[in-house]
Amino acid sequence: MAPVRHTLHMTSRTLVARRRYFGLDPVHFRNAAGRVLSRIVGLPPERAHVRAAHLKHDFALDTREGDALLEELVQEGLLKPRAERPDDFEITDRFREFAAARVVEPLPRARARQLVARACDLCRQMNADWTRNPLEVAALAVSGAYMSRLSELPELTLGVVVRTRGADRRSRWGRMANKHAGAQAMREELGSLSSFVVVHFVTELAALPRPFSVVYRDDG
Repeated sequence: MAPVRHTLHMTSRTLVARRRYFGLDPVHFRNAAGRVLSRIVGLPPERAHVRAAHLKHDFALDTREGDALLEELVQEGLLKPRAERPDDFEITDRFREFAAARVVEPLPRARARQLVARACDLCRQMNADWTRNPLEVAALAVSGAYMSRLSELPELTLGVVVRTRGADRRSRWGRMANKHAGAQAMREELGSLSSFVVVHFVTELAALPRPFSVVYRDDG
């Protein structure tokens, strides 16, 4: 029997210029992570680990700063200490995401406002036209950095309050999608607006992180 091959699926990650990641500049962090990965290229899984001293060297940090960074990377799931040798670390998929990330300029607030307006239009369109989707948008809110006074934003966080589509707003023909597929379709549609868009689904406004501002509401 042929051996089973496991394909690695990594999430595409975007880092924002002039923002700090684990206390470091994004380009510095990404390039250092790439140097770490170069140490284990071609090694079998049982040998694909990196010593603490090499990690600190690749990130160009002294002992105290390096220890603090490694502790944070472990807590955030980028590194995993080996049980038999705590000074050796396994590299996780999340670490690889940062090493392969692209670095982009932050999102200007004027552009963010345009994206919010387009997101509202999409919600209206989905509610009116997506009649085979069992879900619809009850409200759309913005939160996170958009609620600050920053002129340049690291992301645009959209909170989508969903509800079950009423019988009078469903298609009379064709099969309805399930709720999971319906939510995923909404996420992809809103996410396609920009790589800066982060979408969260909730079933009531009270579940959204505060502060937030409601930018669209459908009273049905």
